[in-house]
Amino acid sequence: MFEPNSIWAQGAGVDLHLSEWAVAEADGLTVLGVHGITANGRSWFNVAPPLAARHRVLGLDLRGRGLSDKPPTGYSADLHVADIIAVLDDLGLDRVALMGHSLGAYITLACAARHPDRVDRAVLFDAGADLTVEEWGKVTKAIQPALERLGQVFRTADDLIDILRKNPDLQPFTPEIEAWYRWGLEPVAGGVADRVQPEHIAEERQNVLALDAPALYPNVTCPVLILRATVGFGPEKGLVLPERATNKLLQDLPRGELADVQGSNHYSIVLHDQPQRDEALARFLGA
Repeated sequence: MFEPNSIWAQGAGVDLHLSEWAVAEADGLTVLGVHGITANGRSWFNVAPPLAARHRVLGLDLRGRGLSDKPPTGYSADLHVADIIAVLDDLGLDRVALMGHSLGAYITLACAARHPDRVDRAVLFDAGADLTVEEWGKVTKAIQPALERLGQVFRTADDLIDILRKNPDLQPFTPEIEAWYRWGLEPVAGGVADRVQPEHIAEERQNVLALDAPALYPNVTCPVLILRATVGFGPEKGLVLPERATNKLLQDLPRGELADVQGSNHYSIVLHDQPQRDEALARFLGA
């Protein structure tokens, strides 16, 4: 496992932590990863190493996640975009390639639409489309176990790992996935708990559902690669990017292209080895 460095940057009034994967001879782009709703910047542990031979890869802990500051309110695409631009300024980065998974895909779109001068290109990992109420309902059911774990206290980290190991959507449950989940925990009275607070995610969910994604699409003028999982997840085995929504997204993005990652689901497209994903990224970002 390619262990990242930890670096810090100033966001929009908050201190933000980033994981950095880079090698000395890397001479390509800076790629900034924006994670999903309950995740953290280390969720790119499988995606980043193949890219790091050529590119500097950063995984941002969004406010409220990982080691970043956790203000009582302020969880919306608008503020995440403000944080990203502040981070770029603080790190002296004029332009980056943005890649976002799940919630991070919507944040990526918002940042690319509102700050086209700062985003060289964008990658959407299995999200970013304008979903119907029914489609959002399937996504909510699928991520419900992750939401319900927030705020729970487990006697030991092993107790949580035993539960996660049985999740069919995380199979195979690799040592790298286990290490990532352990990193996201903190000691609390009575045991350990996830660093993410449920009230912050409740605010985030409300705001992402209210986001007018179609209004963003025409203003995303950079090249966009959409990486789509082909296997549904959760109890209803729904796709986060069903064909109807994906086709509309491709139609509305000025410079969008699609690459299916066969055999992957919404989690494994990021967490597991995916040669199709890596090949598409290498081509799009420049190998």
